[in-house]
Amino acid sequence: MSISPLDSALYRGLLGDPEVSALLSDEAEIAAMIRAESALARVQARLGVIPAEAGALLSRHLDQISIAPAKLAAGVARDGVVAPALVAALRAELPPEAAHWLHWGMTSQDAQDIALILRLRDVLTLFDQRLRDLIAELARLAQANRDLPCLARTRLQAAAPTLFGLRVAQWFAPLLRHRERLREVRPRLLAIQLGGAAGNLAAFGPQARALMDGLADELGLSRAEPWHKGRDRFEELAGWLAMVASSLGTIGVDIALLAQGEVAEIRLAGAGGSSTLPQKQNPVLAEVLVSLARHAATLAGGVHQAGIHINERDGMAWTLEWLALPQLVATTGAALCRARDLVSALRIDASRMQANLDSTQGLILAEMASFALAARGSRAEAAALVKTAVETTLRDGGHLLDHLAKIAPSGADWAALRQHGAGLGPARALLERLLETASTSLKAE
Repeated sequence: MSISPLDSALYRGLLGDPEVSALLSDEAEIAAMIRAESALARVQARLGVIPAEAGALLSRHLDQISIAPAKLAAGVARDGVVAPALVAALRAELPPEAAHWLHWGMTSQDAQDIALILRLRDVLTLFDQRLRDLIAELARLAQANRDLPCLARTRLQAAAPTLFGLRVAQWFAPLLRHRERLREVRPRLLAIQLGGAAGNLAAFGPQARALMDGLADELGLSRAEPWHKGRDRFEELAGWLAMVASSLGTIGVDIALLAQGEVAEIRLAGAGGSSTLPQKQNPVLAEVLVSLARHAATLAGGVHQAGIHINERDGMAWTLEWLALPQLVATTGAALCRARDLVSALRIDASRMQANLDSTQGLILAEMASFALAARGSRAEAAALVKTAVETTLRDGGHLLDHLAKIAPSGADWAALRQHGAGLGPARALLERLLETASTSLKAE
């Protein structure tokens, strides 16, 4: 197995995300750092921090330069960061009169943090669109199954009738909230980083604040103070990424259980096969979602560990961030891809859902029976009668409501209660509200 199955030629189709891999590649990092250097030169030239002619030359030439990652590898191994080797390589490609002014006052962490933020901006735009598409697909599935009764299970036990449409709506409800959270996170995360060597802008002189704000505007980022050691932005992102993956993992585990042979309420088109058991249809995509969610939670802890920065800047914490954050982004990206594929593969078996409801001998109607009796008398007496009927059903077989009808006072409409869709009016109302919320959210864009 490769060091990172997320970007392995062998496992890429199962665990990878080609779009995120491209955005987080070495080539993309170098290109984003060059973009940051070019923007810095333009703003410095406008403010008179560097000569206007030098700024124009830098911007014009930098926009045409491409540096291969392999050319910088030895320098990164020596310096522990990319910027020194990249700046040296760029200066070699620039006119001498402009090369002197390259990277003026900027520090390595400024360049690399800006490059990361620029790429994360594209990642979050991609993730938001994927969430939107997934919500829309789940809303269609919920709408199509709005009247389909199924068995609700709590703590892995048969509990009561519910609607499959509501179950699906409860899958997309957290995704709606994640999109709201993302709108709140973006301006805090996508903020300029420019502090200079010690995070105090000392090298930029009286134009320091104007330069910092001007660079933010030039790159379309939020204005901010230097935040070399303030990694809470990435910690907040890590929490959001892990929550998204967790919500997708919940969908995965639900589907895996519903596809289980003894349950079989759904099937998965194109499910995975076994090398020795040809009858099996393994819920591979559902399993992968659970694994990715657990991995994301682990990686998020690493990002929080990397938030502990010593003094003004800290190479140890920064390196840990490099190890954890890109993998977390890629893990969540892969989860979004697999979730889309999994929902597309779902095939609902309504007859099996009905059979599973019928197989419970009416025990899943115990709650509704108890409240129906309580409406006509003592709640304690109603509970005692239902408990007696449950014990009789478990001991002698038969149907709960048949036993209850023999011992309960007359007046209850047991025939109506026997229908599994009875009493699901509130469930339908909840489903309608969630569908309306999703529709409003999707139409607002």
